[in-house]
Amino acid sequence: MIKIITVGSIKEKYLQQAITEYQKRLSKYTTVQIIEVKDEGFADEKKSLHIEAERIKKHLNEKDYIITLEIEGKELTSPALATKIQSIMIENSNLTFIIGGSYGLSLEIKELSKFHLSFSQLTFPHQLFRVLLLEQIYRAYKIINNETYHK
Repeated sequence: MIKIITVGSIKEKYLQQAITEYQKRLSKYTTVQIIEVKDEGFADEKKSLHIEAERIKKHLNEKDYIITLEIEGKELTSPALATKIQSIMIENSNLTFIIGGSYGLSLEIKELSKFHLSFSQLTFPHQLFRVLLLEQIYRAYKIINNETYHK
């Protein structure tokens, strides 16, 4: 099972449609659960990060292999991400990705992470990033299963 915990919600219909499409495609390989926690917005940064961390932690358990999405994380190629997901799923049945909000993720959440992943040094809107993450997870499963899609 893959769980994606994300700060903030998706209001844009075109992004909701893309997310639904990738969830449908992924259902062939695994269950994907998306959990949205409220974004504190642009209030005090330290306070916002703390509140968001508390909301995120409510959805974590000790069985989760946590991957945080961070600009400072390690960049992987799509085949390397596929290998990483495959090796994690051999030992852990729960793979949890966490996407931060406006200020990113608190140090407390980053410390719970077993792998810090970066897609790029670029900053992406977290609503769009959810689609990017789902697409890369889908691509990883296609690679793992030696199916055509990845080029």
